[in-house]
Amino acid sequence: MFNLTPTVRNLLIANVLVLVIGGNLVQNLTQFGALYPVSSPYFYPWQFVTYMFLHAGWGHLIGNMFALISFGPMLEQRWGGQRFLIFWLVCGVGAGLLYEGVRYYEIHQIQQAAVEFAQQPSGGGLSQFFENYAPQYSGYQTLARAMHDDPRNAEYIDSATKAVQGVLNEILTSPGGGMVGASGAVFGILFAFAYLFPNTELMLLFFPFPIKAKYFVFFYALYELYAGVHRTPGDNVAHFAHLGGLLIGFIIIKVWERGRRQFY
Repeated sequence: MFNLTPTVRNLLIANVLVLVIGGNLVQNLTQFGALYPVSSPYFYPWQFVTYMFLHAGWGHLIGNMFALISFGPMLEQRWGGQRFLIFWLVCGVGAGLLYEGVRYYEIHQIQQAAVEFAQQPSGGGLSQFFENYAPQYSGYQTLARAMHDDPRNAEYIDSATKAVQGVLNEILTSPGGGMVGASGAVFGILFAFAYLFPNTELMLLFFPFPIKAKYFVFFYALYELYAGVHRTPGDNVAHFAHLGGLLIGFIIIKVWERGRRQFY
């Protein structure tokens, strides 16, 4: 049985309640509380906090809450409830800030590409835009071929321009365009656990043998970095938010332990 400490238990209850309320009572809760890109009309500053309490479904919630109740209690026992809650929230907010920075750069690149296409529309340019920024879509190839055969056709140019702009608009306004989940805070917890209890052996479902916490977190971070840099089509996981939570966790612990002979 899990030995739930008070703050861990309250966070667990809060996340479950928000999923139940959002799924049954408040239909627009995700659009209101998910973390949208700063250039989106749906972005609000409070989303840096609220996104942590929203999840895409029960599977998403269970994964994050299992990590919370597995690693959180030992940290709360060591730090106390107030310090643990501060750590959790700051890691989550920090993960959101890093995510927003990465997304701002990515969206700026897409906006620049859309402007360049509007200035010089072509079939090859349309194909290149979708291959680079929306590879999960299909159907644009027919229009690209038509533009290649008849590059001055105003109807083709208008349709292609609208398609390019549609990709950008969907990124900024679609219901799935906002980030949700406590994963950033969870990665801060994972780092703190590995830092304070590095040689604790973990038995994981996807590992056939025990692995020490320090090695687990190290290899997990490497995977997230690789997956974030080499993103595959259809991957909607916010890998850099995970890394952001881990980085913020590292910074907080270093600040807290500065000048202390004994860290607690």
